[in-house]
Amino acid sequence: MTPFGAKIRELRAQRGVTQQDMARALGVSSAYLSALEHGRRGRPTWAMLQRIIGYLNVIWDDAEELERLCELSHPRIVVETAGLSANATRLANRLAETIGSLDPEEIGRVLAELERGAEAAEARLRARREARRSR
Repeated sequence: MTPFGAKIRELRAQRGVTQQDMARALGVSSAYLSALEHGRRGRPTWAMLQRIIGYLNVIWDDAEELERLCELSHPRIVVETAGLSANATRLANRLAETIGSLDPEEIGRVLAELERGAEAAEARLRARREARRSR
């Protein structure tokens, strides 16, 4: 299951909506919606994401969260490390070869550390942009 799929399932359950009802309202098959929730389908298109947000009556921060989860929920990804350091390539390869054998606690620890690094990198990028603008 993807983070996006888990959130959709949670929102459906909160609203008492079946997969079949939601699929019918969105104009898709219940098989497609099930595959989307379980991560057997890639991310939905932007238009489909907007239909899902509208159908579930999700607004503002929750809609942004769904959009971000959608970005982070492609079940089959490719990590391009050409031009990066040897350690970056090693990280991508180690993750690819071991992710299936990590237990949930290990995944949580690795993800938390990666999120901290990503936040720091995003903060540096924002600071560089601000510095360029203020020149």
